[in-house]
Amino acid sequence: MKRILITLFSLIVIHTNAQRIVSLEECYALANKNYPLSKQTALLQQKSVFEIDALNKGKLPKIDMNAQATYQSDVTGLPILIPNVTPLNKDQYRATLDVNQLLYNGGIIDANTKFKAAQTKTQQQQVEVNLYQIKNKINQLYFSVLILQERKAILISKQVQLTSKIKEVKTGVKFGAILPASELVLEAENLKIKQQLTEIQFDKKRVLDNLSTLIFSPLGKNTTLEKPNIAIDFSKDINRSELKLFDLQNEQIEISKEVISKNNMPKVNAFGQAGYGNPGLNMLDNSFQTFYMLGLKANWNVFDWNKSKIEKQALSISKNIIATEKETFLLNNTVQVQEMENEIKKSEEIIKTDSEIINLREYVVKSSDAQLRNGVITSSEYLVELTNLYEAKNNQKLHEIQLALAKANYQVTKGY
Repeated sequence: MKRILITLFSLIVIHTNAQRIVSLEECYALANKNYPLSKQTALLQQKSVFEIDALNKGKLPKIDMNAQATYQSDVTGLPILIPNVTPLNKDQYRATLDVNQLLYNGGIIDANTKFKAAQTKTQQQQVEVNLYQIKNKINQLYFSVLILQERKAILISKQVQLTSKIKEVKTGVKFGAILPASELVLEAENLKIKQQLTEIQFDKKRVLDNLSTLIFSPLGKNTTLEKPNIAIDFSKDINRSELKLFDLQNEQIEISKEVISKNNMPKVNAFGQAGYGNPGLNMLDNSFQTFYMLGLKANWNVFDWNKSKIEKQALSISKNIIATEKETFLLNNTVQVQEMENEIKKSEEIIKTDSEIINLREYVVKSSDAQLRNGVITSSEYLVELTNLYEAKNNQKLHEIQLALAKANYQVTKGY
């Protein structure tokens, strides 16, 4: 039993300390799913369902209960007395049930329903636009972590080589072939590397915490971010969510014009009233009576002083405003794309010479290594060349990540 518990505990520890590998696309997906703003898409749809349902209730009969009791200072009377006809009472009572049924309104309810649906699509697309902006923030954080990961790997490699060299120098000092100060110089550099690794550890934790907050997923210290391999197609057209938003805004304006036209259509209602009161419909019968009334009512605003025309003209201007916004967006996007393309090509050219620089630096370090063993140069001079080599390696990784970042930003700018 004890062995089983130990085994289970070991598995838990291994699982806890297991390295987690996260990709850039996974970060995009997590942010798009968990970011608070993303909840608005479903909420807007629910809101639209209720609003459309409320509009359609206008097609159902409208039923009102009314009751009143009044006392008036005077009542209608006849100038002569008529047998069996009593004057009206000054206190009067009435209770009615009124029913109104829409028969025709020119399709205004259906037009408003269509408008609400178009408005919801526009609002949901605006949410998509806002969510898309998060990708740029994710890119900055994600590639900052990648740079820190590469710096850490290079520093560890340098530390391994330096540790090996310290052992050689110690042997040389022991036999008097190398001055003791040479060992101290290398030990100081080794401590400097430890400091840099500590800085990287805390910097990576800070950036990972920010990225974790943005994507709503825990990213521990053992998390490794995967370097994305992005294939760029410069021929692709722009596919940004803003373009669809502009189209939906124009569609909403056209439907608004349709609603304005429907408002001026004639409206026909059927109505009925049933009641009980004193007096009833027969004003000469001064007693409580039941009564009812049925009828049709039509209404048509034949002249609105060109109000509808002016409102449509205002909407046409709104379309022109949207057109200028779209034109401005495309212009700014084109400039950004051109900058990204230039950044990609620049990074590709720089990377071509990085390997050559590293090869030359490695040759120099090998030569310096031999000279240090033979006492021709000091450890400080050797350290300069070793630092130059790892600086070149660091630059190579930095340029590679800058290229990957430029490609990722290019994809985001183009909408892919």
